[in-house]
Amino acid sequence: MLTKQVNGLATKANFFRGLGDASRLAILETLRDRPRTVGDIVSETGLSQSNVSNHLGCLRECGLVTAERNGWYVTYSLSDDRVAELLSTAEALLSDVARGVYECTRYNAPQQAGKKDQYTAARFTGVIGDGASKAKENR
Repeated sequence: MLTKQVNGLATKANFFRGLGDASRLAILETLRDRPRTVGDIVSETGLSQSNVSNHLGCLRECGLVTAERNGWYVTYSLSDDRVAELLSTAEALLSDVARGVYECTRYNAPQQAGKKDQYTAARFTGVIGDGASKAKENR
């Protein structure tokens, strides 16, 4: 029974690790409103086309995003309404604990996000401060 519990926790940890990337979160946030093409996602997020395509492949493989071919274009959408609900729940929780998450040195230690990733994450979480705005202006 312990092995089953550990495997379940490992799977859950992988699920949240997949959501732990600012670019993937930006893509999921963009898809909350409606299905979009890669070009739409690139325009909305400011990420490069290759970056968006790479992350969409990951999100599809994990089952969070689906793709539908429409002629020359592929339209991407969230695979389940619960993905949007999870993002909304995370947003609500973050509004209550944002300071602790922001100040937590353990969250920031393993991953050093670039300025563009920090701006993208801030833009989609609504936490754009002076530093993020200045980083965007300096690009």
